[in-house]
Amino acid sequence: MGSRFPSHQLSNGLYVSGRPEQPKEKTPTMSSVAMPYTGGDIKKSGELGKMFDIPMDGSKSRKSGPLNNAPSRTGSFAGAASHSGPIMQNAAARSVYITSGNVSTGVMSASASMKKTNSGPLNKHGEPVKKSSGPQSGGVTRQNSGPIPPVLPTTGLITSGPLNSSGAPRKVSGPLDSTGSMKSYSSSVAHNPAVTTLSLDDEYSFRRNFPKPILWSVILIFIMGFIAGGFILGAVHNAILLIVVVVLFGAVAALFTWNSYFGRKAIVGFISRYPDAELRTAKNGQFVKVSGVVTCGNVPLESSFQKVPRCVYTSTSLYEYRGWDSKAANPKHRRFTWGLRSAERHVVDFYISDFQSGLRALVKTGYGARVTPYVDDSTVIDVNPANKDMSPEFLRWLGERKLSSDDRIMQLKEGYIKEGSTVSVMGVVQRNDNVLTIVPPPEPLTTGCQWAKCIFPASLEGIVLRCEDTSKIDVIPV
Repeated sequence: MGSRFPSHQLSNGLYVSGRPEQPKEKTPTMSSVAMPYTGGDIKKSGELGKMFDIPMDGSKSRKSGPLNNAPSRTGSFAGAASHSGPIMQNAAARSVYITSGNVSTGVMSASASMKKTNSGPLNKHGEPVKKSSGPQSGGVTRQNSGPIPPVLPTTGLITSGPLNSSGAPRKVSGPLDSTGSMKSYSSSVAHNPAVTTLSLDDEYSFRRNFPKPILWSVILIFIMGFIAGGFILGAVHNAILLIVVVVLFGAVAALFTWNSYFGRKAIVGFISRYPDAELRTAKNGQFVKVSGVVTCGNVPLESSFQKVPRCVYTSTSLYEYRGWDSKAANPKHRRFTWGLRSAERHVVDFYISDFQSGLRALVKTGYGARVTPYVDDSTVIDVNPANKDMSPEFLRWLGERKLSSDDRIMQLKEGYIKEGSTVSVMGVVQRNDNVLTIVPPPEPLTTGCQWAKCIFPASLEGIVLRCEDTSKIDVIPV
Protein backbone atom coordinates (compact mmCIF):
# COMPACT_ATOMS: atom_id res chain seq x y z
CA MET A 1 0.00 0.00 0.00
CA GLY A 2 1.80 3.06 -1.30
CA SER A 3 1.30 6.28 0.58
CA ARG A 4 3.41 9.13 1.74
CA PHE A 5 1.92 8.87 5.17
CA PRO A 6 3.35 6.06 7.26
CA SER A 7 0.90 3.43 8.33
CA HIS A 8 0.96 0.05 10.00
CA GLN A 9 -1.33 -2.96 10.43
CA LEU A 10 -2.82 -3.90 13.78
CA SER A 11 -3.17 -7.44 15.06
CA ASN A 12 -6.80 -7.61 13.95
CA GLY A 13 -5.87 -6.80 10.33
CA LEU A 14 -6.87 -3.12 10.34
CA TYR A 15 -4.49 -0.60 8.78
CA VAL A 16 -4.02 2.63 10.70
CA SER A 17 -1.87 5.66 9.99
CA GLY A 18 1.16 6.49 11.99
CA ARG A 19 4.14 4.58 13.15
CA PRO A 20 3.74 1.53 15.37
CA GLU A 21 3.96 2.34 19.07
CA GLN A 22 7.12 1.22 20.78
CA PRO A 23 6.58 -1.25 23.68
CA LYS A 24 7.00 0.45 27.07
CA GLU A 25 9.12 -0.99 29.76
CA LYS A 26 7.06 -2.33 32.63
CA THR A 27 7.38 -0.52 35.91
CA PRO A 28 8.61 -2.79 38.69
CA THR A 29 5.76 -3.76 40.92
CA MET A 30 5.74 -5.09 44.44
CA SER A 31 3.52 -7.91 45.54
CA SER A 32 2.76 -9.35 48.91
CA VAL A 33 1.71 -12.83 49.78
CA ALA A 34 -1.02 -13.21 52.34
CA MET A 35 0.12 -15.09 55.40
CA PRO A 36 -1.93 -18.13 56.34
CA TYR A 37 -3.78 -18.29 59.62
CA THR A 38 -1.33 -19.44 62.30
CA GLY A 39 -3.76 -20.22 65.10
CA GLY A 40 -1.34 -18.77 67.64
CA ASP A 41 1.53 -21.08 66.66
CA ILE A 42 4.73 -19.05 66.42
CA LYS A 43 6.29 -21.72 64.17
CA LYS A 44 3.79 -20.81 61.43
CA SER A 45 4.14 -17.04 61.72
CA GLY A 46 6.90 -16.56 59.15
CA GLU A 47 9.23 -13.68 59.97
CA LEU A 48 8.16 -13.64 63.64
CA GLY A 49 9.53 -17.12 64.07
CA LYS A 50 12.81 -16.09 62.47
CA MET A 51 13.21 -13.28 64.99
CA PHE A 52 13.43 -15.81 67.83
CA ASP A 53 15.38 -18.50 65.90
CA ILE A 54 12.42 -20.90 65.97
CA PRO A 55 12.31 -23.40 63.07
CA MET A 56 9.24 -22.96 60.89
CA ASP A 57 7.07 -25.69 59.51
CA GLY A 58 8.03 -26.33 55.92
CA SER A 59 10.48 -23.45 55.86
CA LYS A 60 12.99 -23.40 53.04
CA SER A 61 16.31 -21.68 53.10
CA ARG A 62 17.06 -19.27 50.33
CA LYS A 63 20.58 -18.70 49.17
CA SER A 64 21.82 -16.20 46.70
CA GLY A 65 24.61 -16.70 44.23
CA PRO A 66 26.63 -14.28 42.15
CA LEU A 67 24.61 -11.84 40.11
CA ASN A 68 26.19 -12.15 36.69
CA ASN A 69 24.66 -11.11 33.35
CA ALA A 70 21.87 -9.32 35.12
CA PRO A 71 19.44 -7.48 32.82
CA SER A 72 20.18 -3.83 32.43
CA ARG A 73 17.75 -1.21 33.59
CA THR A 74 17.67 2.28 32.25
CA GLY A 75 15.70 5.27 33.28
CA SER A 76 15.85 8.27 35.51
CA PHE A 77 14.78 6.41 38.64
CA ALA A 78 17.16 4.74 41.02
CA GLY A 79 16.75 1.01 40.83
CA ALA A 80 16.42 -0.88 44.10
CA ALA A 81 18.07 -4.26 44.27
CA SER A 82 17.05 -6.80 46.89
CA HIS A 83 19.04 -9.96 47.38
CA SER A 84 18.55 -12.51 50.13
CA GLY A 85 21.45 -14.14 51.89
CA PRO A 86 21.95 -16.87 54.47
CA ILE A 87 20.33 -16.49 57.87
CA MET A 88 22.81 -15.99 60.67
CA GLN A 89 22.50 -18.62 63.36
CA ASN A 90 23.67 -16.42 66.23
CA ALA A 91 21.50 -13.40 65.60
CA ALA A 92 20.39 -11.98 68.92
CA ALA A 93 16.82 -10.93 68.28
CA ARG A 94 16.22 -11.01 64.50
CA SER A 95 17.31 -12.79 61.30
CA VAL A 96 20.02 -10.99 59.35
CA TYR A 97 20.19 -11.05 55.58
CA ILE A 98 23.39 -10.21 53.71
CA THR A 99 24.13 -9.81 50.04
CA SER A 100 26.76 -12.20 48.79
CA GLY A 101 28.49 -12.43 45.48
CA ASN A 102 29.89 -9.92 43.02
CA VAL A 103 27.96 -7.07 41.44
CA SER A 104 28.96 -6.16 37.89
CA THR A 105 28.96 -2.53 36.96
CA GLY A 106 28.47 -3.17 33.28
CA VAL A 107 24.85 -4.01 33.73
CA MET A 108 23.86 -0.76 35.37
CA SER A 109 23.30 2.66 33.88
CA ALA A 110 25.72 5.42 34.77
CA SER A 111 22.87 7.71 35.68
CA ALA A 112 21.34 5.26 38.14
CA SER A 113 22.90 5.34 41.55
CA MET A 114 22.23 1.98 43.17
CA LYS A 115 21.74 2.16 46.97
CA LYS A 116 20.54 -0.44 49.38
CA THR A 117 19.79 0.00 53.08
CA ASN A 118 19.08 -3.01 55.25
CA SER A 119 18.13 -3.17 58.93
CA GLY A 120 20.98 -3.97 61.25
CA PRO A 121 22.66 -2.94 64.49
CA LEU A 122 22.88 0.69 65.51
CA ASN A 123 25.99 2.43 66.77
CA LYS A 124 26.16 4.52 69.92
CA HIS A 125 24.79 7.56 68.04
CA GLY A 126 21.70 5.69 66.84
CA GLU A 127 22.89 5.46 63.21
CA PRO A 128 22.98 2.23 61.20
CA VAL A 129 26.34 0.54 60.89
CA LYS A 130 27.54 0.33 57.31
CA LYS A 131 28.88 -3.07 56.39
CA SER A 132 29.46 -4.74 53.03
CA SER A 133 29.84 -8.39 52.17
CA GLY A 134 31.64 -9.28 48.94
CA PRO A 135 33.73 -7.15 46.64
CA GLN A 136 32.12 -4.18 44.95
CA SER A 137 33.28 -2.00 42.06
CA GLY A 138 32.29 1.17 40.30
CA GLY A 139 30.20 3.89 41.85
CA VAL A 140 27.72 1.54 43.46
CA THR A 141 27.18 2.33 47.14
CA ARG A 142 25.62 -0.35 49.33
CA GLN A 143 24.81 -0.45 53.04
CA ASN A 144 24.49 -4.07 54.00
CA SER A 145 23.73 -5.31 57.48
CA GLY A 146 26.18 -7.64 59.10
CA PRO A 147 25.83 -9.96 62.09
CA ILE A 148 24.27 -8.32 65.14
CA PRO A 149 26.54 -8.22 68.20
CA PRO A 150 25.35 -10.27 71.17
CA VAL A 151 24.77 -7.22 73.39
CA LEU A 152 21.53 -5.51 72.47
CA PRO A 153 19.77 -2.65 74.23
CA THR A 154 17.16 -3.89 76.65
CA THR A 155 13.58 -3.57 75.53
CA GLY A 156 11.87 -4.06 78.89
CA LEU A 157 10.43 -7.43 77.85
CA ILE A 158 10.44 -9.89 80.73
CA THR A 159 10.81 -13.48 79.61
CA SER A 160 11.28 -16.76 81.41
CA GLY A 161 14.14 -18.01 79.25
CA PRO A 162 16.85 -16.97 76.80
CA LEU A 163 15.85 -15.58 73.42
CA ASN A 164 18.64 -17.37 71.57
CA SER A 165 21.62 -19.61 72.01
CA SER A 166 24.22 -16.84 71.84
CA GLY A 167 23.88 -15.92 75.51
CA ALA A 168 22.41 -12.48 74.95
CA PRO A 169 21.44 -10.57 78.09
CA ARG A 170 17.87 -11.09 79.18
CA LYS A 171 15.51 -10.41 82.03
CA VAL A 172 14.32 -13.53 83.76
CA SER A 173 11.10 -13.67 85.72
CA GLY A 174 11.22 -15.55 89.00
CA PRO A 175 11.67 -15.14 92.74
CA LEU A 176 14.26 -12.77 94.10
CA ASP A 177 17.14 -13.94 96.17
CA SER A 178 16.78 -14.15 99.90
CA THR A 179 18.47 -10.80 100.52
CA GLY A 180 16.37 -8.93 97.99
CA SER A 181 13.10 -10.47 99.12
CA MET A 182 13.91 -9.85 102.78
CA LYS A 183 14.74 -6.19 102.20
CA SER A 184 11.64 -5.61 100.13
CA TYR A 185 9.47 -7.44 102.69
CA SER A 186 10.97 -5.55 105.65
CA SER A 187 10.54 -2.19 103.94
CA SER A 188 6.96 -3.04 102.97
CA VAL A 189 6.11 -4.02 106.55
CA ALA A 190 7.75 -0.92 108.01
CA HIS A 191 5.91 1.47 105.67
CA ASN A 192 2.57 -0.35 105.51
CA PRO A 193 -0.07 1.61 107.45
CA ALA A 194 -2.08 -1.59 107.94
CA VAL A 195 0.69 -3.05 110.13
CA THR A 196 0.98 -1.99 113.77
CA THR A 197 4.55 -1.97 115.08
CA LEU A 198 4.63 -2.66 118.81
CA SER A 199 7.26 -1.11 121.06
CA LEU A 200 8.64 -2.12 124.45
CA ASP A 201 6.09 0.11 126.15
CA ASP A 202 3.34 -2.27 125.02
CA GLU A 203 4.91 -5.12 127.02
CA TYR A 204 4.04 -5.66 130.67
CA SER A 205 6.44 -4.18 133.19
CA PHE A 206 5.78 -3.84 136.88
CA ARG A 207 7.93 -0.71 137.10
CA ARG A 208 5.95 1.08 134.40
CA ASN A 209 2.64 -0.28 135.66
CA PHE A 210 3.08 0.74 139.28
CA PRO A 211 1.92 4.33 139.98
CA LYS A 212 4.88 6.64 140.25
CA PRO A 213 3.47 8.92 143.01
CA ILE A 214 2.91 5.93 145.30
CA LEU A 215 6.37 4.58 144.58
CA TRP A 216 8.12 7.85 145.42
CA SER A 217 5.97 8.26 148.57
CA VAL A 218 7.04 4.82 149.82
CA ILE A 219 10.67 5.63 149.13
CA LEU A 220 10.38 8.95 151.01
CA ILE A 221 8.73 7.27 154.02
CA PHE A 222 11.51 4.71 154.30
CA ILE A 223 14.17 7.39 154.04
CA MET A 224 12.57 9.30 156.89
CA GLY A 225 12.23 6.07 158.91
CA PHE A 226 15.91 5.25 158.48
CA ILE A 227 16.87 8.77 159.55
CA ALA A 228 14.61 8.64 162.63
CA GLY A 229 15.76 5.14 163.60
CA GLY A 230 19.41 6.13 163.30
CA PHE A 231 18.87 9.28 165.35
CA ILE A 232 17.10 7.37 168.16
CA LEU A 233 19.77 4.69 168.10
CA GLY A 234 22.49 7.28 168.50
CA ALA A 235 20.63 9.34 171.13
CA VAL A 236 19.06 6.82 173.52
CA HIS A 237 20.77 3.67 172.23
CA ASN A 238 17.43 2.12 171.30
CA ALA A 239 17.34 0.20 168.03
CA ILE A 240 13.70 -0.86 168.05
CA LEU A 241 12.56 1.78 165.53
CA LEU A 242 15.46 1.06 163.22
CA ILE A 243 14.76 -2.68 163.34
CA VAL A 244 11.07 -2.12 162.55
CA VAL A 245 11.97 0.11 159.60
CA VAL A 246 14.45 -2.46 158.27
CA VAL A 247 11.89 -5.29 158.55
CA LEU A 248 9.23 -3.24 156.79
CA PHE A 249 11.69 -2.23 154.10
CA GLY A 250 12.65 -5.87 153.52
CA ALA A 251 8.99 -6.91 153.26
CA VAL A 252 8.18 -4.15 150.78
CA ALA A 253 11.30 -4.91 148.71
CA ALA A 254 10.37 -8.61 148.62
CA LEU A 255 6.84 -7.71 147.55
CA PHE A 256 8.13 -5.53 144.74
CA THR A 257 10.53 -8.25 143.61
CA TRP A 258 7.74 -10.84 143.69
CA ASN A 259 5.52 -8.70 141.47
CA SER A 260 8.38 -7.97 139.08
CA TYR A 261 9.04 -11.66 138.42
CA PHE A 262 5.52 -13.14 138.75
CA GLY A 263 3.35 -10.21 137.69
CA ARG A 264 3.08 -11.31 134.06
CA LYS A 265 2.17 -14.85 135.07
CA ALA A 266 -0.56 -13.50 137.33
CA ILE A 267 -2.00 -11.40 134.49
CA VAL A 268 -2.03 -14.42 132.17
CA GLY A 269 -3.93 -16.32 134.86
CA PHE A 270 -6.41 -13.44 135.13
CA ILE A 271 -7.01 -13.56 131.36
CA SER A 272 -7.50 -17.32 131.45
CA ARG A 273 -10.03 -17.08 134.28
CA TYR A 274 -11.99 -14.28 132.65
CA PRO A 275 -15.27 -15.76 131.37
CA ASP A 276 -15.76 -16.13 127.63
CA ALA A 277 -18.64 -14.28 126.03
CA GLU A 278 -20.83 -15.37 123.14
CA LEU A 279 -20.76 -13.10 120.13
CA ARG A 280 -24.36 -13.93 119.25
CA THR A 281 -25.70 -12.35 122.42
CA ALA A 282 -23.03 -9.66 122.91
CA LYS A 283 -24.38 -6.11 122.89
CA ASN A 284 -22.94 -3.15 121.08
CA GLY A 285 -20.24 -1.52 123.25
CA GLN A 286 -19.88 -4.49 125.60
CA PHE A 287 -16.43 -5.51 126.82
CA VAL A 288 -15.99 -9.21 126.07
CA LYS A 289 -13.44 -11.96 125.90
CA VAL A 290 -13.69 -14.18 122.84
CA SER A 291 -11.77 -17.40 122.25
CA GLY A 292 -11.60 -18.97 118.82
CA VAL A 293 -9.64 -19.78 115.68
CA VAL A 294 -7.67 -17.13 113.83
CA THR A 295 -8.04 -16.35 110.12
CA CYS A 296 -5.76 -13.93 108.26
CA GLY A 297 -7.06 -10.66 106.92
CA ASN A 298 -5.94 -8.76 103.83
CA VAL A 299 -2.33 -8.31 104.99
CA PRO A 300 -0.73 -11.50 106.36
CA LEU A 301 2.65 -11.38 108.07
CA GLU A 302 5.73 -13.59 107.98
CA SER A 303 7.97 -14.35 110.93
CA SER A 304 11.40 -12.74 110.78
CA PHE A 305 13.76 -15.68 111.36
CA GLN A 306 11.82 -18.90 110.74
CA LYS A 307 9.86 -17.43 107.80
CA VAL A 308 6.53 -18.82 108.99
CA PRO A 309 3.89 -17.60 106.49
CA ARG A 310 0.35 -16.30 107.05
CA CYS A 311 0.71 -14.89 110.54
CA VAL A 312 -1.32 -12.16 112.24
CA TYR A 313 1.27 -11.46 114.94
CA THR A 314 5.05 -11.88 114.87
CA SER A 315 7.69 -11.24 117.52
CA THR A 316 11.45 -11.74 117.21
CA SER A 317 13.75 -10.74 120.08
CA LEU A 318 17.52 -11.00 120.41
CA TYR A 319 18.93 -11.16 123.95
CA GLU A 320 22.55 -10.94 125.08
CA TYR A 321 24.15 -11.98 128.34
CA ARG A 322 26.50 -9.45 129.90
CA GLY A 323 29.34 -10.70 132.03
CA TRP A 324 31.86 -8.68 133.94
CA ASP A 325 33.78 -7.39 130.90
CA SER A 326 31.11 -7.94 128.22
CA LYS A 327 29.45 -5.25 126.18
CA ALA A 328 26.01 -4.00 127.16
CA ALA A 329 23.09 -4.81 124.88
CA ASN A 330 21.33 -1.54 125.78
CA PRO A 331 22.07 1.46 128.01
CA LYS A 332 20.12 -0.06 130.93
CA HIS A 333 21.72 -3.49 130.71
CA ARG A 334 23.24 -4.58 134.04
CA ARG A 335 26.03 -7.08 134.48
CA PHE A 336 25.30 -10.80 134.87
CA THR A 337 21.84 -10.41 133.34
CA TRP A 338 20.19 -10.90 129.98
CA GLY A 339 19.50 -7.70 128.05
CA LEU A 340 17.35 -7.04 125.02
CA ARG A 341 19.40 -5.99 122.00
CA SER A 342 16.86 -6.07 119.18
CA ALA A 343 13.10 -6.58 118.99
CA GLU A 344 10.65 -6.74 116.08
CA ARG A 345 6.94 -7.07 116.80
CA HIS A 346 4.10 -6.52 114.35
CA VAL A 347 0.37 -7.18 114.34
CA VAL A 348 -2.39 -6.71 111.75
CA ASP A 349 -6.16 -7.00 111.53
CA PHE A 350 -7.50 -10.54 111.59
CA TYR A 351 -10.68 -12.57 111.98
CA ILE A 352 -11.63 -14.76 114.91
CA SER A 353 -14.31 -17.47 114.81
CA ASP A 354 -16.08 -17.84 118.14
CA PHE A 355 -16.01 -21.36 119.60
CA GLN A 356 -19.40 -20.98 121.30
CA SER A 357 -21.54 -19.38 118.58
CA GLY A 358 -19.48 -20.00 115.45
CA LEU A 359 -19.75 -16.35 114.41
CA ARG A 360 -16.76 -14.56 112.95
CA ALA A 361 -15.65 -11.09 114.00
CA LEU A 362 -13.00 -8.71 112.70
CA VAL A 363 -10.40 -7.80 115.31
CA LYS A 364 -9.05 -4.29 114.69
CA THR A 365 -5.44 -4.58 115.79
CA GLY A 366 -3.85 -2.96 112.72
CA TYR A 367 -3.46 0.65 111.59
CA GLY A 368 -1.71 1.72 114.80
CA ALA A 369 -4.28 0.35 117.24
CA ARG A 370 -3.37 -0.06 120.90
CA VAL A 371 -2.57 -3.74 121.57
CA THR A 372 -1.23 -5.55 124.63
CA PRO A 373 0.09 -8.96 123.58
CA TYR A 374 0.64 -11.92 125.89
CA VAL A 375 2.08 -14.38 123.40
CA ASP A 376 4.59 -16.98 124.53
CA ASP A 377 7.93 -16.90 122.71
CA SER A 378 10.05 -19.97 122.13
CA THR A 379 13.84 -20.05 122.07
CA VAL A 380 14.94 -20.61 118.51
CA ILE A 381 18.71 -20.66 118.90
CA ASP A 382 21.38 -20.26 121.59
CA VAL A 383 24.68 -18.82 120.39
CA ASN A 384 28.03 -18.60 122.16
CA PRO A 385 31.54 -17.93 120.84
CA ALA A 386 32.11 -21.68 120.36
CA ASN A 387 29.14 -22.36 118.03
CA LYS A 388 28.38 -18.99 116.46
CA ASP A 389 29.46 -20.28 113.03
CA MET A 390 27.19 -23.33 113.23
CA SER A 391 24.12 -21.46 111.98
CA PRO A 392 24.54 -19.63 108.64
CA GLU A 393 20.90 -18.52 108.81
CA PHE A 394 21.51 -16.73 112.11
CA LEU A 395 24.59 -14.96 110.74
CA ARG A 396 22.60 -13.91 107.69
CA TRP A 397 19.84 -12.60 109.96
CA LEU A 398 22.37 -10.55 111.93
CA GLY A 399 23.97 -9.21 108.76
CA GLU A 400 20.65 -8.08 107.34
CA ARG A 401 20.11 -5.96 110.48
CA LYS A 402 23.73 -4.83 110.68
CA LEU A 403 24.26 -6.47 114.08
CA SER A 404 27.70 -7.71 115.09
CA SER A 405 28.34 -11.28 116.22
CA ASP A 406 31.67 -10.85 117.99
CA ASP A 407 32.20 -13.23 120.94
CA ARG A 408 28.82 -12.66 122.56
CA ILE A 409 26.44 -15.02 124.30
CA MET A 410 23.16 -14.50 122.49
CA GLN A 411 19.71 -16.01 122.50
CA LEU A 412 17.08 -15.58 119.80
CA LYS A 413 13.42 -15.96 120.72
CA GLU A 414 10.52 -15.88 118.30
CA GLY A 415 6.77 -16.02 118.77
CA TYR A 416 3.90 -15.77 116.34
CA ILE A 417 0.19 -16.30 115.86
CA LYS A 418 -0.39 -18.02 112.56
CA GLU A 419 -3.57 -18.83 110.77
CA GLY A 420 -5.45 -21.67 112.48
CA SER A 421 -4.10 -20.91 115.98
CA THR A 422 -6.38 -20.64 118.99
CA VAL A 423 -6.29 -17.25 120.69
CA SER A 424 -8.21 -15.24 123.27
CA VAL A 425 -9.12 -11.64 122.50
CA MET A 426 -10.40 -9.03 124.94
CA GLY A 427 -12.01 -5.88 123.58
CA VAL A 428 -15.23 -3.99 122.90
CA VAL A 429 -17.85 -5.33 120.49
CA GLN A 430 -19.18 -3.07 117.74
CA ARG A 431 -22.13 -3.97 115.53
CA ASN A 432 -22.59 -2.23 112.20
CA ASP A 433 -25.15 -3.70 109.80
CA ASN A 434 -24.71 -7.20 111.25
CA VAL A 435 -20.91 -6.89 110.93
CA LEU A 436 -19.15 -7.78 114.18
CA THR A 437 -15.97 -5.91 115.05
CA ILE A 438 -13.79 -6.01 118.15
CA VAL A 439 -12.06 -2.68 118.81
CA PRO A 440 -9.82 -1.38 121.64
CA PRO A 441 -11.71 -0.20 124.74
CA PRO A 442 -11.65 3.53 125.55
CA GLU A 443 -10.43 2.88 129.10
CA PRO A 444 -7.80 0.42 130.38
CA LEU A 445 -8.97 -2.78 132.07
CA THR A 446 -7.86 -3.16 135.71
CA THR A 447 -7.10 -6.62 137.03
CA GLY A 448 -7.50 -5.67 140.70
CA CYS A 449 -5.44 -6.85 143.68
CA GLN A 450 -4.84 -10.57 143.96
CA TRP A 451 -4.27 -10.76 147.70
CA ALA A 452 -3.90 -14.51 147.77
CA LYS A 453 -0.96 -14.28 145.39
CA CYS A 454 0.39 -10.95 146.74
CA ILE A 455 -0.02 -9.35 143.33
CA PHE A 456 -0.64 -5.66 142.88
CA PRO A 457 -3.33 -4.49 140.45
CA ALA A 458 -2.34 -4.00 136.80
CA SER A 459 -4.00 -2.18 133.92
CA LEU A 460 -4.43 -3.67 130.44
CA GLU A 461 -4.65 -1.11 127.63
CA GLY A 462 -6.10 -1.68 124.21
CA ILE A 463 -6.97 -5.06 122.77
CA VAL A 464 -5.51 -7.93 124.78
CA LEU A 465 -4.10 -10.88 122.81
CA ARG A 466 -3.39 -14.15 124.55
CA CYS A 467 -1.85 -17.14 122.80
CA GLU A 468 0.32 -19.98 124.04
CA ASP A 469 3.49 -21.18 122.31
CA THR A 470 2.17 -22.11 118.86
CA SER A 471 5.27 -24.12 117.99
CA LYS A 472 4.12 -26.84 120.40
CA ILE A 473 0.43 -26.79 119.50
CA ASP A 474 -1.17 -28.17 116.37
CA VAL A 475 -3.11 -25.53 114.48
CA ILE A 476 -6.57 -26.04 113.04
CA PRO A 477 -6.66 -25.99 109.20
CA VAL A 478 -8.78 -23.14 107.88
